[in-house]
Amino acid sequence: MKRFIQSTDRTQATLFPEQLEDYVAEDNPVRVVDVFVEQLDLGKLGFAGVSPMKTGRPAYHPAVLLKLYIYGYLNRIQS
Repeated sequence: MKRFIQSTDRTQATLFPEQLEDYVAEDNPVRVVDVFVEQLDLGKLGFAGVSPMKTGRPAYHPAVLLKLYIYGYLNRIQS
């Protein structure tokens, strides 16, 4: 995912708690959403922006935005 805005590494050590992954319970549905979206070939599904342009400010990767959209839909959170 080069040329996209990068988030904080989930395994990076932080002050409280030890890792960012510790904030999310093992049985949280967001883990299913994460694994599901990572298995998709977004380019074949017609998502624009999977191949970023070489100029301009980097965008968020479409997989990150799709995860956020699905999580919001599951939790009835409107954007």
